[in-house]
Amino acid sequence: MPAPRTLLLTGAAGGLGTLMRSLLPAYGYTLRLFDVRPVEDEPDAITADLADKEALREAVRGVDAVLHLAGISLEAPFEKILKANIEGTYNLYEAARHEGVPRIVFASSNHAVGYTAAPQGAVPLDPGALIPVGTPRRPDTFYGLSKSFGEDLAQLYWDRHGLETVSVRIGSCFPEPTSVRMLSLWLSPADGARLFHASLTAEEVGHTVVYGSSANTRLWWDLSSARALGYEPRDDSEPYAAELIAAQGEMDSANPAHSHLGGHFVNDPPIWPY
Repeated sequence: MPAPRTLLLTGAAGGLGTLMRSLLPAYGYTLRLFDVRPVEDEPDAITADLADKEALREAVRGVDAVLHLAGISLEAPFEKILKANIEGTYNLYEAARHEGVPRIVFASSNHAVGYTAAPQGAVPLDPGALIPVGTPRRPDTFYGLSKSFGEDLAQLYWDRHGLETVSVRIGSCFPEPTSVRMLSLWLSPADGARLFHASLTAEEVGHTVVYGSSANTRLWWDLSSARALGYEPRDDSEPYAAELIAAQGEMDSANPAHSHLGGHFVNDPPIWPY
C-alpha cells in the first residue's frame, strides 16, 4: 500500500498521540488531528467527541487512513468505557466505511490478553516460550474488554466491508520504561512510529493483530506478525534494567500483578479519574 498522504490521528492530545504528532510527519504524513480536548498549539485540530457522528464523518472525509488512539486508556466504570471505547470505536468505523477510508490502525492493548500468564524462564526467553499473537483473549478489565471488542469489530468490518485494520496490542509506550514489568513490554516512541508506519503501509493486511513493543531483551511476546508488516524495532529496554531492578526488585511469580501479562490491572487497576 502506498504511504498514506493524509492521516487522521484521533486522541491527538493524549500522551501517545502527542508523541506521534512529533514523530510521524518525518515519514511523510500530513496529520489531521482529532480529540475531545483541545490540542495544544494546534488551532486547526478538530475538537469533538467520538459520540459526534457528524464531526467524525467530517474528520475522516478525504483522509487516506486513520490511526485511532482516542478513548479511555485506563480502567473506568463500564458506562464510560461503553460510551468512549466501544460506541466511540463503532462510530469511527461507521464514519470510515461511509467515507471510503481504506485502512485503520487500531490501538488495541496488552490488556486484551491481560489474564494470560506471563512467561517464566531465563532472559532472553526461548522463542517457543513467547506469547503468540493467537493466544485466546483474556481481558483483565472493562478497558481490556473494550480492546477485545475493537479487535472483533475490525474483523467484522474487514469481512463485511473490506475495511482493513491492523490492531496493535500496545505494551507501554513511554520515553523510557518505569517499572520492571515494563522492561518486557516497552515500546519506545521511535519504535512506535516505526510500527505504526509499517501498519499503515504494508500490503494486503486484511485484519492483522500484532504486538507492539521494542526488541526488548526481556520480551514476553512474539513480534513475528509485526515484523511481517515490515516493522524492524531498533530499541531495547535493557539499558534501564539494572536501575529499575535495584529500585523495585525482581518480578515475583507469587504476585498476580507480576505473573500475568496485564500487570496490576488484574487486581488493582488504575481508575480513569473523570
